[in-house]
Amino acid sequence: MGEFELIQRCFAEAGRKRTDVAIGIGDDGAVVQVRDGCDLVITTDSMVEGIHFFPDVDPRSLGHKLVAVNVSDLAAMGAEPCWLSLALTLPKVDEDWLVAFAEGLSETADYYNCQLIGGDTTRGPLSLTMIAKGLVPKGKAITRAGAQNGDYLYVTGTLGDAALGLQLVQNKVEISKKHRAHILQRFHYPTARVALGQALRNIASSAMDVSDGLAGDLPHILRRSKVGAVVDVSKLPMSQALKDSCSAEQALQYALSGGEDYELLFTVPENRRGSLEVLLSPYGVPVTCIGRITGAVGKLEFKQGELPFIYQHQGFEHF
Repeated sequence: MGEFELIQRCFAEAGRKRTDVAIGIGDDGAVVQVRDGCDLVITTDSMVEGIHFFPDVDPRSLGHKLVAVNVSDLAAMGAEPCWLSLALTLPKVDEDWLVAFAEGLSETADYYNCQLIGGDTTRGPLSLTMIAKGLVPKGKAITRAGAQNGDYLYVTGTLGDAALGLQLVQNKVEISKKHRAHILQRFHYPTARVALGQALRNIASSAMDVSDGLAGDLPHILRRSKVGAVVDVSKLPMSQALKDSCSAEQALQYALSGGEDYELLFTVPENRRGSLEVLLSPYGVPVTCIGRITGAVGKLEFKQGELPFIYQHQGFEHF
């Protein structure tokens, strides 16, 4: 199967067919119609074999994850996902692998109402790069730079499950049959909090998604906003599966530094806290207050209840 046959067979119809795509795959470039009164949000993520995924990964789950992690960045900014571009580098053409990967990608793009509109294919070590584009009402994008002293710090869902899932697929831990499916689902098939991110546009003062671990990601907000934070680790939301599968100390480490949760971490001013639960209740995703923003620029402190909690390890970094 040649390059252009590969594109036509596996990717030409990937994702939902959107009416705002004038020209999609098959030309030198895509043409899309951007709505009046909207800003365009663009994000890029790469996944490389041996760094982000193992050689024996299910290609269907890989297609899902590639879309979900990119869409999660759009969700963190309150954007509506619209269009995707894919740069695919392959060591060889494995038709079965490609079909499964393309199915996972297309199903997930369709779920988030995205369409694959272009990209590139090359020969080389297996790596996947996706560019996701979305729309947000003009001036309403949520950034990392808006947190203020006194804001409350929240996180969606639960933390640490994906980190435990990584340990499980590496055969480093044993997990009961009762919890294996949940933990593996959270690792292989993360959920981007798209609808909730859009609901936060008029509530959150800052936001980002948790991809490299809470302890590693939160400092990005602190630096951009020029503030500090105090996090109460006793309030970190953890699933029953995580708590049943390892010690309390290990669960806390996974929740703080495990990464790949793709939950939303956001700040809310005190005068908007009252409307938070009402506006977010229809989405069925729990949100938990885990701390507050302080005026101590760049300083991240941890406590456990009323006691100081010393924690040095940070999240994942490539370099």
